[in-house]
Amino acid sequence: MSARPRVLTLSCPDRPGIVHAVTGSLVALDANITESQQYGDPDTGLFFMRVAFDAAASDEALRETVGVVAARFGLTWDLRDAAERVRTLVLCSKQGHCLNDLLFRHRSGDLPVDVVGVVSNHTDLAPLAEFYGVPFHHVPVTTGDAASKEAGEARLLELVAQLDVELVVLARYMQILSDALCRELSGRAINIHHSFLPSFKGARPYHQAHARGVKIIGATAHYVTADLDEGPIIEQEIERVDHRHTPSELVRLGQDVEARTLARAVRWHAEHRVLLDGHRTVVFR
Repeated sequence: MSARPRVLTLSCPDRPGIVHAVTGSLVALDANITESQQYGDPDTGLFFMRVAFDAAASDEALRETVGVVAARFGLTWDLRDAAERVRTLVLCSKQGHCLNDLLFRHRSGDLPVDVVGVVSNHTDLAPLAEFYGVPFHHVPVTTGDAASKEAGEARLLELVAQLDVELVVLARYMQILSDALCRELSGRAINIHHSFLPSFKGARPYHQAHARGVKIIGATAHYVTADLDEGPIIEQEIERVDHRHTPSELVRLGQDVEARTLARAVRWHAEHRVLLDGHRTVVFR
């Protein structure tokens, strides 16, 4: 059997000997370690590690060997085939900049994901999905209608199950997910939103920012939780602006930042570089 690329991620209470035990167990199976990163959080006392390696050993042999180390050190761990692309469902509403960027990167092979569908509460972006050859699913949600919201989320979960979805990406999906759905998708749903200093919420945020004369605009990509826009942050980016920028120019710059930030977050998640550390993340870039 030829060697295959794998990725092992783990966390556990920090103590001496973890790196030696993990890498030694892999080398014992003739694995060739190609990348290794680790971090000990001084605040939580937890240790995090990501190891990329090539090995001809079977998944069963690898899991058995790592399992011995896991039992010794109390590891929470995951072993993935690095060549497998993450099955991804993208949610959107009417703004297409993030969706277009993700679908272009998907088609060009720049993201290690397979976009298996696009879901929207509107039909505006159906032609964009069709252009890229990705199935489009219209799941309408009537604002203020609890029954409509419940039915829409039930349909979304059906699609997640039917399409064997591993990652859900909210690419400017302008609906608030219920607490129950957030819990169901915990650790496998990524959202993008604008971020300003100060922060502006509600309608026309870039126009609000212009009116206040902001000097920085930006974007935040984070995991979805029941706390609106407050989940563990994966990536952020900013762009400096000044008095010369009109509201429309702020919108254009903001959309560019949002698309780039979301794409990086999706890439790092799909490459198994993001580990949860309570309300924070450890990102092995």
